[in-house]
Amino acid sequence: MNPSSQDRPEIAPPLPTGPRGLYLVTPDEADTARLLARVEPLLGEGVAWLQYRNKGADAALRREQAGALQALCQRAGLPLLVNDDVALAEAVGAAGAHLGEDDGDIAAARARLGPNAILGASCYDSLELARRAVAAGAGYVAFGAFFPTATKATPRRAAPELLRQAASLGVPRVAIGGITPDNAGPLVAAGADLVAVIGGVFDAPDPVAAVRAYNRCFL
Repeated sequence: MNPSSQDRPEIAPPLPTGPRGLYLVTPDEADTARLLARVEPLLGEGVAWLQYRNKGADAALRREQAGALQALCQRAGLPLLVNDDVALAEAVGAAGAHLGEDDGDIAAARARLGPNAILGASCYDSLELARRAVAAGAGYVAFGAFFPTATKATPRRAAPELLRQAASLGVPRVAIGGITPDNAGPLVAAGADLVAVIGGVFDAPDPVAAVRAYNRCFL
């Protein structure tokens, strides 16, 4: 006799999947060999995504460094994104790009990189900017700064509630700006899928231990 539907165990729906954890952003580093030596040991420690960012490099150095990092990321099996440069992301075969408010059109970037690229947008403290970015083709949105940071001037400050509100957009939410393992918890609780970090890892006495500390915030 077949069991009735009431006797069958209820099967839970699958949990949503997506990127979660540390979104590591490279420091400004003029020496490519040193940059690779600083990054490579971290990639096997649970980094979700790596972003290449070097505001002090010229075009030739950026091309050299992005290409070398792409090779590292391919071996490690994780995505490389390029900050503010869709053409460079395309040239090195990166997984995608991240654009600030004044760094290019999201729709044009999506058309250029294709439907499968990871394309993110800085949305600062604005849910409306995030809505427009997603409508234009962004695959994730980044908010911040949440805390003071020495990386760049951050006149706009975001509140954790913005992460909760952005859940309705249906894309991963990234928290940026002065995030440490000690203050990341409330952002993760508010809905941050990833925390983007530069100095919190690369300026730490033990960068590997720092990566692990960030990842514990997601447990």
